[in-house]
Amino acid sequence: MFGRLGAPEIILILVVIVLLFGAKKLPDMARSLGKSARILKSEAKAMKEEGNTPATPAGPPNTGEQPPAQRTIQAAPGDVTSSRPVTEPTDSTKA
Repeated sequence: MFGRLGAPEIILILVVIVLLFGAKKLPDMARSLGKSARILKSEAKAMKEEGNTPATPAGPPNTGEQPPAQRTIQAAPGDVTSSRPVTEPTDSTKA
């Protein structure tokens, strides 16, 4: 059914999209879609890096070790509204 889309059908679909959403909103929608893709990519990269780090054994509570540093994942440089701090889970919080 969908394998037979030709040029006239694609043009008709694009015209309907422009009529539904309006030409002014389409660039904003594309921009937000790009931001979402960057956020997804950075989160996936952080999860991949988190999986590659060796696990540290749990020691006594007062070993003098410092808590892990807090990381901030940003979607785009200078985009303060989408950055958030990320805390690493400790062995005592895992259940």
